[in-house]
Amino acid sequence: MPSRRTVLAATMGVTATLAVGGTAHADDTRLRSLISRMTLPEKVGQLFVMRVYGHSATAPDQADIDANLSELGVRTAAELIAKYRVGGIIYFTWAHNTRDPQQIADLSNGIQKASLSQPRGLPVLVATDQEHGIVCRIGAPATLFPGAMAIGAGGSREDARTLGRISGAELRAMGVNQDYSPDADVNVNPANPVIGVRSFGADPDAVAGLVAAEVKGYQSARVAATAKHFPGHGDTAVDSHFGFPVITHSREVWEQLDAVPFRAAVKAGIDSIMTAHIMVPALDDSGDPATLSHPILTGILRGELGYDGVVITDSLGMEGVRQKYGDDRVPVLALKAGVDQLLNPPSLDVAWNAVLKAVRDGELTEARLDESILRVLRLKSRLGLFQDAYVSRAGVSRTVGTRSHLAAADRIAERTTTLLVNEEGLLPLSRRTHGKVLVVGADPASPSGTTGPPTGVLAAALGELGFTATARPTGTDPSAATVAAAVAAAGESDAVVVATYNVTAGSSQRTLVEQLVATGRPVVAVAVRNPYDVAQLPSVPACLASYSWTDVELRAAARVIAGRVRPRGKLPVAVQRADDPTQVLYPVGHGLSY
Repeated sequence: MPSRRTVLAATMGVTATLAVGGTAHADDTRLRSLISRMTLPEKVGQLFVMRVYGHSATAPDQADIDANLSELGVRTAAELIAKYRVGGIIYFTWAHNTRDPQQIADLSNGIQKASLSQPRGLPVLVATDQEHGIVCRIGAPATLFPGAMAIGAGGSREDARTLGRISGAELRAMGVNQDYSPDADVNVNPANPVIGVRSFGADPDAVAGLVAAEVKGYQSARVAATAKHFPGHGDTAVDSHFGFPVITHSREVWEQLDAVPFRAAVKAGIDSIMTAHIMVPALDDSGDPATLSHPILTGILRGELGYDGVVITDSLGMEGVRQKYGDDRVPVLALKAGVDQLLNPPSLDVAWNAVLKAVRDGELTEARLDESILRVLRLKSRLGLFQDAYVSRAGVSRTVGTRSHLAAADRIAERTTTLLVNEEGLLPLSRRTHGKVLVVGADPASPSGTTGPPTGVLAAALGELGFTATARPTGTDPSAATVAAAVAAAGESDAVVVATYNVTAGSSQRTLVEQLVATGRPVVAVAVRNPYDVAQLPSVPACLASYSWTDVELRAAARVIAGRVRPRGKLPVAVQRADDPTQVLYPVGHGLSY
């Protein structure tokens, strides 16, 4: 790790210009002076946040060098920074950026060193999607918390703030200073394929309170929080990664529903807001996605909501923003709409050169770029990156995955598990009468860094609680033979726990549950993603919602099943009847206890 002296030497040119501290805008004179000395290519680079393959900024594995050469035309993160002078880097698990906390810290330091050693070098915003729950890029031994909908079921703003504070402290210790969280979407569509349990729930005021609390938690740890996806992605049946969703809310509905959490985020002092690749005709009838909409980003977000922080696009590689315009036009139009940071274009070379050309051709002014760069530099200043951009291995050991952090996550998870059905007081299960438990069901791919698979985690947790538990995975689409084998195994058990995952009317998961119930053995369903599964399981005598299949949530569900803790969660979304979706089966706020 670079020494403090090396840090100061590397940043000397910057710190001479930039005094640290003060309010968000106190340094504007110095920041503008800094901007005035930047070349146009440096200015363009400052607007981009880019992926890069590898665990090291200078010595990645050969496969990652090959991937970088193929996609980016450079070998390493250091070369990417030297060539394009990008203002931000985003970490992904699949890009091999996040092996373990010490490695992540070393990578972050390498990235900062590569940038600060350039002429007029600037610190880098290092970002990732650490939402917790089903979207996490940094796994164990870092602390993993329940996801947003689980937090919504717990309903505690203090828990949301604690999550942000602890997660923020761990991210900051690893050199990650911008988190694309929390999700501020109000999920009112059970068929939403992309948000769902990433949302705190369906009540805009409840969502707003939890968003604001989590923002304050993250930002108290000097990590920029990012509310997403503006102007609201909660009522869509299309995934903007693969299609172009259209939100048909009226302006009045948008004000009362989607806008509420974003207003709360702005009031809480949110550092950055991410756009959505969705069309909202009531806000802009041009047919453009919100990411490219001047009326939405400048007119509403900047003008009406009074937001003057950083606006970042969702990934520019997503289909929702690429359908109408080419990859060379998208970044230019985003900047014209009012965006400050351009996230992960499919080709950085195409996007970077398109912005450069737009300025040289007069379509974009250099003053327009300066406006966004000023916001980005304000954020870097507020985060203290000009003062010290580096982290230490000792800080990682002292902060990441500590016993107190892990205990806090377990306590929070216990407050989120939601008991939806409990006929004849089946739960909690007694070790004396139901000591031999069979655990079957779906094993979706584990979120980053969790032990997995879910059936194994549940069985192990029940084993630690004194049961004799056996895991028998049956998958998300069990065959007739798999169902028959699980039913046969159930006959030798005292009770069955079945993990369900997005059950539909024609799902063989539903057949599995029905046939298990028909054995006469007590059956407990645990919906490990959407709580809506319960509507498809009318025969099951007990059903819990865990809202995700990360270890922390599954262990909490096991403790509830065993009666070590009582269920306290309340549904943050309504569950409609399967046979008549116009009727509510379980309303917001439903949740049983013992």
